[in-house]
Amino acid sequence: MNVSHPSVHPVEVAPLPPTDGGALVPPRVRMKIVQGMPGTIGGLSLRFCQFAYAVVSLVVMATTSDFPSVTAFCYLVAAVSLQSLWSLSLAILDIHALLVGRSLQNYRVVSLFSIGDGVTSTLTFAAACASAGITVLIGNDLGLCAQNHCKQFETATAMAFLSWFTALPSFLLNFWSLSSR
Repeated sequence: MNVSHPSVHPVEVAPLPPTDGGALVPPRVRMKIVQGMPGTIGGLSLRFCQFAYAVVSLVVMATTSDFPSVTAFCYLVAAVSLQSLWSLSLAILDIHALLVGRSLQNYRVVSLFSIGDGVTSTLTFAAACASAGITVLIGNDLGLCAQNHCKQFETATAMAFLSWFTALPSFLLNFWSLSSR
């Protein structure tokens, strides 16, 4: 299966279009590769940031002893686990593409990236919002921070929001690349 093309192609001179009243068909132009798309250094840095923030959120939340008692916190752990696995696998793919010098602009690959980024970023955002609501409830409304790990909950929630914030450009760039074909 041919999933990528070399990033440098020889350019042939296009023949002159007919001038005898025939309809001119503009030649197909490949979309410019923007930093942040798959297979670029910007894309790799976004994947690394997504992975790092998701892992920090996961570790901080998992080290608290009472997170399993709240469903929103369990959801956060599941969502950032999925986000970290997805980001790590695509970071490895980006590293491979950069080392081999291949472009990851195949329609099927970009479709997979776009759907995966959309699903994982939506799950991470929803989990972060739910955890933020529970954290505010515990800390501000109930005043039970002395008995709970409010600082850890807040840190894990903030890291989940940062993971979502770095996943969003990946999704938008992949979706834009997909829709501009």
